[in-house]
Amino acid sequence: MTIPFIDLKTQYQALESNINERICRVLAHGQYILGPEVRELEERLEAYTGSKHCITVASGTDALLISLMALGIRSGDEVITTPFTFVATAEVIVLLGATPVFVDIEDDTCNMDASLIEKAITPRTKAIMPVSLYGQPANMDEINAIAARHGNIPVIEDAAQSFGATYKGKKSCNLSTIGCTSFFPSKPLGCYGDGGSIFTNDDAIAKACREIRVHGQSQRYVHTRVGVGGRMDTLQCAIVLAKLERFDWEVQQRQKNGARYNELLDQAGIRRVQQRPNRTSVFAQYTIFVENREAIQAKLKDAGIPTAVHYPVPLNEQPAYKHLCCFDFMSISMQNAKWVLSLPMGPDLKESGQNAVVRVLVEGHGS
Repeated sequence: MTIPFIDLKTQYQALESNINERICRVLAHGQYILGPEVRELEERLEAYTGSKHCITVASGTDALLISLMALGIRSGDEVITTPFTFVATAEVIVLLGATPVFVDIEDDTCNMDASLIEKAITPRTKAIMPVSLYGQPANMDEINAIAARHGNIPVIEDAAQSFGATYKGKKSCNLSTIGCTSFFPSKPLGCYGDGGSIFTNDDAIAKACREIRVHGQSQRYVHTRVGVGGRMDTLQCAIVLAKLERFDWEVQQRQKNGARYNELLDQAGIRRVQQRPNRTSVFAQYTIFVENREAIQAKLKDAGIPTAVHYPVPLNEQPAYKHLCCFDFMSISMQNAKWVLSLPMGPDLKESGQNAVVRVLVEGHGS
């Protein structure tokens, strides 16, 4: 049996006619940049998240970068974030000349430990950027409360992995000052290239983001601020619109498959990332902790089961970032980086596939 890590082929087969129809519609009208599907998608995503504004952009990375630019982040500023994430989270901070200030993570969720944020705040702190890792929002109420106590520091939720998840009944991306997500193909809601979105309820931030994504234009050839070429292609917006038709079902299936993994692995005594009360995850990755990771990966590979490691090296240990200011030693991040292992996951993962994964895991765990 060969099990895909994420089964995009089956997803396409289920949506083939809708996707092809949407693509052909764009080819027919020929508005490949900022065509009508762009605004249509933004309106659909505003309704889905409950956010006042959605601004589609060229990637999840651009969503973070444009958000920081809209807040005026510049050289000398500090942004508090987590080292246990994809590099884009810190990369955009450094590109603007600011400094990422890392705080460690919770050992059981791998999300930023909110209890460590307050002591990392300085007069130079201009934003806090938690990551909703593996599809589960961080402790956003506590993070927002800390930000409010210190002069209403803006909070940017890096929700690249958590679109569709909820926190106390509210949708991820509408939990703080700004929410950013990615439509990279393997994300819970993905396109067939790069794409992303920014969400906010602040009119001024939304206006700034819309201008920045088109080279800082307030109107054609009038550049009121420094910007980037950060538009999401009309074709990619059309693909996401087609995928939205199946998305609610996919979220339910991801959660069903996540719950089944939880039950099977708990019975087997295999430690996994925990889900906290009052939060739902979309299981962008399903991640466990194993001390003999290389041996277990090899056994799974021999059985035709792919795995991935998200993430093997914390950002505070990456060559490009190691010299930058870190608040403290990242002991939990360092430890979990050695143990985390992501398993096949997705809405089309079958029970037989899960059974095979767990069977090999149990065999490897005991050896």
